[in-house]
Amino acid sequence: MPPFSWDNLLLAKMLFWVGIAQCGWTFIFYPLIIQFLARIKSSDQGNPPILQADLPAITIIIAANNEESRICNRIKNLLQCDYPSSLLEILVVSDGSTDNTVGQLDSLELVNLKVIAFPEKSGKPACLNAAVKEASGDWLIFADSRQNFAPDALQVLSRHFSNSSVAAISGQLFPNTSEGGTARGIDFYWKMEKSLRYAESQVDSCIGCTGAIYALRKEFFQPIPEDTLLDDVIIPLQATHNGKRILFEPDAKAFDPQRLDPAVEKLRKARTLAGNFQMLFRYPGWLFPWKNRLWWKLFSHKYSRLLTPVSLMFALIGSWLSRDATPYQFFLGIQMFFYGLAIIGILCRGIRFPLFAIPAGFLFLSVMIIRGFLYYLSGEYKAGWEKSPPTD
Repeated sequence: MPPFSWDNLLLAKMLFWVGIAQCGWTFIFYPLIIQFLARIKSSDQGNPPILQADLPAITIIIAANNEESRICNRIKNLLQCDYPSSLLEILVVSDGSTDNTVGQLDSLELVNLKVIAFPEKSGKPACLNAAVKEASGDWLIFADSRQNFAPDALQVLSRHFSNSSVAAISGQLFPNTSEGGTARGIDFYWKMEKSLRYAESQVDSCIGCTGAIYALRKEFFQPIPEDTLLDDVIIPLQATHNGKRILFEPDAKAFDPQRLDPAVEKLRKARTLAGNFQMLFRYPGWLFPWKNRLWWKLFSHKYSRLLTPVSLMFALIGSWLSRDATPYQFFLGIQMFFYGLAIIGILCRGIRFPLFAIPAGFLFLSVMIIRGFLYYLSGEYKAGWEKSPPTD
């Protein structure tokens, strides 16, 4: 084998630093910068509360497939929310359900409940497109069939309805508490994600919404392709092209009874990350500043993360090839220690210590990026939407 030349050594060092720079920007510097900007440049001065007499009409939209066991309880939960019933419309699209979902809804005999029954499964985007055409509310509230709203969720969202600069408001989803190991790391990721969204919201606009609970001005809805995976990101982002904002309202709460288990996360993250790749290739113009004022947030928050597996590989290979030079042997040791902690956290699911759980969650999500890319390339998602936790 020929000796490792100086030029190759320089290339290996550059490879290492490129990988480190990408990961550093995505997971450290961008979050710190956006948090700093949120503190010094908050664009929210508070919204005056809307008097009940001035509340707009709203339509809550749910796409459901074979939900006979819980759809009635879900409707009752929505009716228990603190919002005038005369201004509340609930619209459920049954997407080719083969059980008694439609019958259960009809049995409620509610005047403000409208049901659209598709004879065959068409996918969630098709359901949303059809529902908006039939919606009578000025604001649309997108929800899922499994989660429940807090009693004041609609009132909290309505705080921002009078703000003319706002096109969409995302609520906050609270998944069931996870067990140890990888799931604890995923919990940590969710907390960091919510903090990032809130900071972005304070500095103009956040990127996308939480699919389980968000509001959108009906006038800004644009139909989406029927194979869309990230409807809760695409729909709000399309509204920002009119100069409007997406807010994150942490006090508008939805609760998910399903535990954040790694086995469930594999399906959810594969679809979510495949959706990021789909969005990247379908809307490339959104990365140009003259077409999208949020381009740098979109890149830093969504697309830069997709480079993480490649960057980790660059850092590992670069430090390995440079291991005879100081301080690269130290950097190599740190990486091996990190991966060791991650593997222990993945294999020993009962471990709850952050020292193991956070590396395990990070490695799990990095692997899911690769899986999501392969899932996107395979085109399997075009077969229709599946039941899974809402995208983050």
